Amino acid sequence: MAFSGLTDGIARRIEGAGSTLSGTFLDTTLRLGVTGLSRAGKTVFITALVANLLNRGRMPQLKAQAQGRIQAVHLQPQPDLTLPRFDYETHLAALTGDNPRWPASTRAISELRLSFRVQPSGLLASWRRPHRLHLDIVDYPGEWLLDLALLEQSYGDWSESTLARLERRPEAAAFLALARAEDGALPLDETRAREAAEAFTACLAAARDAGQSDLTPGRFLLPGDLAGSPVLTFAPLPKPALTPRASLWREMERRYDAYKSKVVRPFFRDHFAKVDRQIVLVDVLGAIHQGPRAVEDLRRSMAGVLSAFRPGRNSWLASLLGARRVERILFAATKADHLHHEQHPALTAITAALLAEAKSRADFSGARTEAMSLASLRATVEETVTRDGATVPAVRGTLLATARPALMYPGALPSDPARLLSPAREGAEAWLDADYHLMSFAPARLTLKPGEGPPHIRLDRAVEFLIGDQL
Repeated sequence: MAFSGLTDGIARRIEGAGSTLSGTFLDTTLRLGVTGLSRAGKTVFITALVANLLNRGRMPQLKAQAQGRIQAVHLQPQPDLTLPRFDYETHLAALTGDNPRWPASTRAISELRLSFRVQPSGLLASWRRPHRLHLDIVDYPGEWLLDLALLEQSYGDWSESTLARLERRPEAAAFLALARAEDGALPLDETRAREAAEAFTACLAAARDAGQSDLTPGRFLLPGDLAGSPVLTFAPLPKPALTPRASLWREMERRYDAYKSKVVRPFFRDHFAKVDRQIVLVDVLGAIHQGPRAVEDLRRSMAGVLSAFRPGRNSWLASLLGARRVERILFAATKADHLHHEQHPALTAITAALLAEAKSRADFSGARTEAMSLASLRATVEETVTRDGATVPAVRGTLLATARPALMYPGALPSDPARLLSPAREGAEAWLDADYHLMSFAPARLTLKPGEGPPHIRLDRAVEFLIGDQL
């Protein structure tokens, strides 16, 4: 009897160990990076994504859901206890409350884990156990990716290129006057260094408000706990003939180098290098509304962002990433609900053309890429109106500033993207034969049925591209 009980106990422990191992091998972990430049809608995207994966009534293009193979989805504690948790519940409450509002934008890196239990597909699906997919969603500002270019530039090269670029920005006039008046050969004066850094930061903030995208260094506008530290107290300056020790120029150079080694490199090593799939959110409509210069700035900025997905481009990044590469990258033009669906193909085509150079680089590194237009949370309804005797497609929503209903027809996007990209590359001041106007809409008040997430446009298609193969 005792021998039998002992053997039964051993058998149960072996069975339990086998079950644990089996469960472990059936688990898959996928890290999805979500980024984009300022005001592209990262926070809303992640909130709507999670809400629609927990309640999948509006996800017909997600094949595993359409086939009835997703058995359960739930939130789990994130694996990295050193990162802030993405505050999904607070953001969802802001979007779906009695007085809906847009949540606060991304200020730093955060993470959230969703776990799926999925029945496998295929001929032997009925004989196989369900598997689990852990989706770790990592949210980080796109401006941080632009810092990659700094790692290949000395302080002198960066200063020269930045000052040349600022010459084309009217909002940079005050900083340029200060920088030209500074003599970098003089001994360091901390007050003057701080004034230069503050003026440069104000210049970047004004550029962001004007619709510009290249806002490096990325931490100047999103400093977090680095605010006021010497590593963020530098600015581009004209190089003097002499740069003696303890001079302003040499100290700016030292701080610039510290920014690269202490801020930029750790981000790529600790976070970016672990991403498997990536979505890059782009406010293409906002750039078109701002004009040709904003469109060209966005094109160049996104080329810089996508340079981070080329792990073979230099030795230091290759050593950080090893053999691992981002497998799929989705470029998504947000705010598609600001257009009637008849214009969505044109928006997608413009996005693909705008990112063609950057996209080809990602393709060269082996990643599968796609361009798409979407709205993470639909804030408008479609209508047709008569204008100058012609019927035009429009949208209606609630204005963010006045809370009043408004009808918007932003203008007809060209079917040929070259009509926008060519004048943008040539430095045109304004669109010659068209005018594009956008309104800012507040989120609509929602009444959701059980099992439904918030309304969206093509969010299910985006999810299918990004993780459908793992489901």
